Amino acid sequence: MEHYTQAAPVASGQSQAGGNTGPLIIVTILFFMWGLLTSLNDVLIPHLKAVYTLSYVQAMLVQFCFFGAYFIVSLPAGMLIKKIGYQNGAVAGLTIAAAGCALFYPAATSGYTLFLIAFFVLAGGITILQVAANPYVAILGDARTASSRLTLTQAFNSLGTTVAPTLGGMLILAGGVLSSADLAQLTPEQLHAYHATQAAAVQGPYLALAAALLVLAILFALARLPKIVDAEGDTVAKGGFAEVLKHRHLALGAVAIFLYVGGEVSIGSFLINFMGDPHVAGLSPADAAPYVSYYWGGAMVGRFIGFAVMRTVSPGKALAFNAAAVIVLVLTAIFSGGHMAMWALLAVGLFNSIMFPTIFSMALNKLGPLTGQGSGVLCMAIVGGALVPFAQGLLADNISLQLSFLVPAACYLFILYFGLQFANMYNEK
Repeated sequence: MEHYTQAAPVASGQSQAGGNTGPLIIVTILFFMWGLLTSLNDVLIPHLKAVYTLSYVQAMLVQFCFFGAYFIVSLPAGMLIKKIGYQNGAVAGLTIAAAGCALFYPAATSGYTLFLIAFFVLAGGITILQVAANPYVAILGDARTASSRLTLTQAFNSLGTTVAPTLGGMLILAGGVLSSADLAQLTPEQLHAYHATQAAAVQGPYLALAAALLVLAILFALARLPKIVDAEGDTVAKGGFAEVLKHRHLALGAVAIFLYVGGEVSIGSFLINFMGDPHVAGLSPADAAPYVSYYWGGAMVGRFIGFAVMRTVSPGKALAFNAAAVIVLVLTAIFSGGHMAMWALLAVGLFNSIMFPTIFSMALNKLGPLTGQGSGVLCMAIVGGALVPFAQGLLADNISLQLSFLVPAACYLFILYFGLQFANMYNEK
């Protein structure tokens, strides 16, 4: 999953044209890491659902806590960055995310509630990190090519999301998970041993991630990065969210971000269970996990294609085309079966590719001094990743898993409308 900062910063005392190669390499590693951490949720959800015998709605509490943190922490993170600076903010974000990963160790032997707290702490750290680190990318390039440039940058985030499901499947799901019927036949001693084995499968990988994040925090603290200051000054503070929401393209863009993040996260969250459906592919979680990499890998490939295409095609038209393609694919997955349904849903990732950066940059177009506030609104809209999977979970529990994908299909219908509505916005005077 990819997100941007609330600020509209510029580099201080350094040319925008050059000298940023070193800092961008470090930031690129950060993009990779938070993509990896976010996508691992898709592996952990079916794992925790089986271990704790949860309903779909209960399992979606993972995404509720994870993406709920973006909504709660986003604005305080911006205030923190103003006080301690962007570089120190990135270090703080990495350290808090490392603490969240470390919490998975006691959570594995304590229960589902501590897992949810760990997800919230981890996501809170990532939110601070993104608010602090993204400006190093935002200060580069021409505004007219913002969509294509941000799309290219996000490809590195996609590399992390692509690697995570396969890696998580190998490390976390390889041991297999027993069904509720099998669990009922175990003696208390066997049940304790089973839970200990499942716990260890989660503990090791997340301790390693905690260590990696701490190493990155040290590297970021020692790096010589350009100082970044906010360009908008006091004008933004006087604007307020009410003022920025008067801009129709920003208000509709916030709804589009809410629904896009919700739709993308929802599909990813249910993919392993969907491929496990006997009517679809009947795969075990361990066998299904590597296929999730195709979903996120398609997004990575699509970003490189989008980077080239949107040099000549209107971002709005490209967005509308991709949204229409996703709707067709999701409906195919709902109303067909077997490998056709499976591959139709996996192919959604390819067309998701350009959506977030394109919606984001279109929504902020020509906001001027209100850009920072507009960006803050869009960051808060990421809470769609917490709420839309919940809605799909309710439908999956009460109707069927396959029909529950009507929820994300409806989300992309609005994105199609948004793309068509502002198809020519960059040609307007």
